[in-house]
Amino acid sequence: MRVLALDYGSARCGCALSDPTGTIVTPIDPVAEPANRRGLAAIARIVAEREVERVVVGLPLSLRGEDTEQTRETREFASTLATRLGERVPVELHDERFTTRIAARMEHAGASEDSRAAAVLLEGWLARSQ
Repeated sequence: MRVLALDYGSARCGCALSDPTGTIVTPIDPVAEPANRRGLAAIARIVAEREVERVVVGLPLSLRGEDTEQTRETREFASTLATRLGERVPVELHDERFTTRIAARMEHAGASEDSRAAAVLLEGWLARSQ
C-alpha cells in the first residue's frame, strides 16, 4: 500500500511517499499553503497521480503529549483533507514529536527539511503498522 505522509505547516507542508510495498520512503517536494484551495488541490493531485491509498498527517503534540494551538490547527487541516479525499483514501493522525529534530540532522539531496520530517514520520508509522 502506498502511503503519503504530511508534515503540516500553514506556510508549507512537507511530503513523503512510501513505495507500494511500504519498504522505501522518499521525501518529495513540499506543498505551499496546504490548507487553502490550491494547496488541498495539490495534495489531492499527489494522491491521485501516485495512487496513494492512505494519508498520514503528523500530529504536533507537546512534549507532555498534550494538544497545542498547532495541534488544533493540524487536526482541522486533517479533517478538511479527509473530507476532500472522501472515504476512498483514509486520513489519519500520527504523533510527530521529534521528527523535525531528527530531519534536521539528516541529509537527502534536494529534499526540504519539512519533507525529510515527513519521511521520518512515515518511517515511524510504517514500523508501527507492520
